[in-house]
Amino acid sequence: MSLSQDALKELVGRAALAYVRPGTIVGVGTGSTAAHFIAGLGEMPERVAGAVSSSVGSTAKLKALGIPVLDANDVDRLDVYVDGADEVDPNGYLLKGGGGALTREKIIAAQADTFVCIVDSSKAVDVLGAFGLPVEVIPMASAAVARRFAAGVLGTSGEAVLRRGPDGEPYVTDNGQHILDVRGLAITAPLAFEDEVNSWPGVVTVGVFGHQKATVTLLGGADGVETITY
Repeated sequence: MSLSQDALKELVGRAALAYVRPGTIVGVGTGSTAAHFIAGLGEMPERVAGAVSSSVGSTAKLKALGIPVLDANDVDRLDVYVDGADEVDPNGYLLKGGGGALTREKIIAAQADTFVCIVDSSKAVDVLGAFGLPVEVIPMASAAVARRFAAGVLGTSGEAVLRRGPDGEPYVTDNGQHILDVRGLAITAPLAFEDEVNSWPGVVTVGVFGHQKATVTLLGGADGVETITY
């Protein structure tokens, strides 16, 4: 019997516990798949010393399990960072930010020796971009950044739409900024694309994780968990 998408997320979230050493500080991501990993951390017989969290939501989940949450400024390095993704390509380049925490996620990923990406098989793509690229921006720059995407970036262009919350107002990140979701892109050169968009005035972070790509992906599918190392 095939597993549901949530069951696959739980499968890979739990599988990531194999990369966690008791007594260490781990980096923890955001989203439904990461939530299963967090639940697993709370059940470890030998606990981690603490975690650096990428969002307010994940911080609340960790604290509810009695796991200390540290500020990234107080940690020199992390053994491992575990997080999901909206897309992963065959080289381990990622598209992230559907949950709105892309900036903090990228900061933590840069501190980690190993980035374990946990996804179900629906997130595996040949080329990044079909999901829609999240870009965190300073509010006054949103229109200018949207125009630059419409004009084209490295041979691909897209329509940037301001993300809004349930109340219809602009979505505000944990950093107090806004997010543009860009549809219609085909990102064939993730590293160059990331560098280009990050250079635009007003861009806080682009949701292409090229320089902070996955070290290993745990891909949940019909046959269980496939481990892909890059």
